[in-house]
Amino acid sequence: RSKATVSVLYWHFKKRLATMSRTFMFSSEHVTEGHPDKMCDQFSDAVLDACLAVDPMSKVACESCCKTGMVMVFGEITTKAVLDYQTILRNTVKKIGYDDSAKGFDYKTCNVVVAIEQQSPDIGQCTQYEHEGDLGAGDQGLMFGYA
Repeated sequence: RSKATVSVLYWHFKKRLATMSRTFMFSSEHVTEGHPDKMCDQFSDAVLDACLAVDPMSKVACESCCKTGMVMVFGEITTKAVLDYQTILRNTVKKIGYDDSAKGFDYKTCNVVVAIEQQSPDIGQCTQYEHEGDLGAGDQGLMFGYA
């Protein structure tokens, strides 16, 4: 780039910087026990723990969602473990304390939907390796905070 172009770009940058607010608002959410966000964290954690208990090299990308009377887990998992998702999820609902329909959720009668598939080969080539130096990026996300 020419010196004139760089100078014009720098002028626009300074002008934009001068008009930007020097403060910003930061907010976050906090939820309590029994909230769907907390429940979903526990569902995904229970699936992960079950995989790792049998196969420490499991690759687990498990998401969860729930609504009154329904739990759904979905994602991609590569593991040697054979899991009974119904039992894992119902036991998690019971552990949370939802054991009666009068509470809005009952582990005995809730609908459990499982949409788990084998991990995609595209992701697998980045997460399955023999030597640590061969590790690729994998399927990465960035989380901030917790529910």
